[in-house]
Amino acid sequence: MNDTSTREKTEKDSAAGQRDFSHAWRALRHRNFRLFFGGQSISLIGTWMTRVATAWLVYRLTKSSLMLGTVSFVGQIPTFLLAPFAGVLVDRLDRRMVLVWTQALAMLQSLLLAWLTLTHRVTIPEVLVLSAFQGMINAFDMPGRQSFMVQMVEDRADLSNAIAINSSMVNLARLIGPSLAGLVIAASNEGWCFLVDGVSYIAVILSLLLMRVHVAEVKRATTSMVQQLREGWDYVSTFVPIRTILLLFALVSLMGMPYMVLMPIFAAQVLHGGAHTLGFLMAAAGVGALVSALSLVLRKSVRGLLKMIPIAAGVFGAGLMLFGMSHVLWLSLVLLLAVGFGMMQGLTASNTIIQTLVPEDKRGRVMSYYTAAFVGMAPFGSLLAGSLAHWIGAPRTVMLTGSCCIAGAAWFWSKIQSLRVAMRPIYEQLGIVAVRPNKLVEEQAGN
Repeated sequence: MNDTSTREKTEKDSAAGQRDFSHAWRALRHRNFRLFFGGQSISLIGTWMTRVATAWLVYRLTKSSLMLGTVSFVGQIPTFLLAPFAGVLVDRLDRRMVLVWTQALAMLQSLLLAWLTLTHRVTIPEVLVLSAFQGMINAFDMPGRQSFMVQMVEDRADLSNAIAINSSMVNLARLIGPSLAGLVIAASNEGWCFLVDGVSYIAVILSLLLMRVHVAEVKRATTSMVQQLREGWDYVSTFVPIRTILLLFALVSLMGMPYMVLMPIFAAQVLHGGAHTLGFLMAAAGVGALVSALSLVLRKSVRGLLKMIPIAAGVFGAGLMLFGMSHVLWLSLVLLLAVGFGMMQGLTASNTIIQTLVPEDKRGRVMSYYTAAFVGMAPFGSLLAGSLAHWIGAPRTVMLTGSCCIAGAAWFWSKIQSLRVAMRPIYEQLGIVAVRPNKLVEEQAGN
């Protein structure tokens, strides 16, 4: 009897150990998400190569921090303007086919940029036009991608894990892509980075086409687009938790995220390096972001994530302020680890909580406002950062914007208790937290 009990206990402990180890990658048991993971892992490396190559190309052609901000503004303002309308369409159409089209158009954009650069015909006006075209694509791609996550991961309990894995994938690519871009640019020119990016989109398109998405999951709207647009805005503006998260997110995107636009300035003027230095700086932020994303992969629940949002914003802002003071490469790299960690922790925690709270019929529209807060505010931030860097220098600029992120974190922290109260009923309904005893008594009395 004792031997049997001991054996059963050992088997349970072994199974529990396996569960503890395997829960970190539980979203990968879903076939559609595995396909997405494989395709995106390849494509995102090319995407990050293009981001670095575009910044270096613009700086090489103009030597202007203001033009860096202008190109970033032109590339992102279409997302801000079109995202709410794109969210309505995402809720009305087949999300997978929306993504197939956005990836195909993004591939065309990268290949055009590669051709112009490799034939030495590229000019700043052409970069501006193609950047604006990519911004239009992103307006549909980002809310479509975020909303489609639910269809790739059938079990909603695995959704937060899928978001964390996706963030890890993005940041692993962010670690590899800029480093490769720096090497490629140093050896030849930016055009080869654009070409690699264009070809890499094939992997994503194939993964999307190979997925098995149930037709029943695609719901057709019966109301007008204007009415749906209003419904989405009313929900986002009146539901306090989502509204507060998006407001902080918009502030961080406006003031903090555009630090990346100034990286060529830091690489060339502050740290006196070249394209390889830019790659190292971007890779350092990528390492910090990857570590942050992996820490979220290991989480078993969304509980406790809310407080991480202001903490992450504070770490992000403090890292930026100290980075602005550094003139030594190794210290700048260390500080960018903290910057990347804080940025990704806030980004993924916000995404996970919003995706958990939002009802399915409004997911596309809500995620379009998330896109507007994340990408849509960045063009104004890029233009502001480029202008400030032109007047007061890049170091003072990131010190100023970092302090604004810290102020936003303090404001959010003051609201956190009221947010928990508003979120608790949804968490109880989803089984994330236990129903309070007094509420159970009330329900039993009512029955």
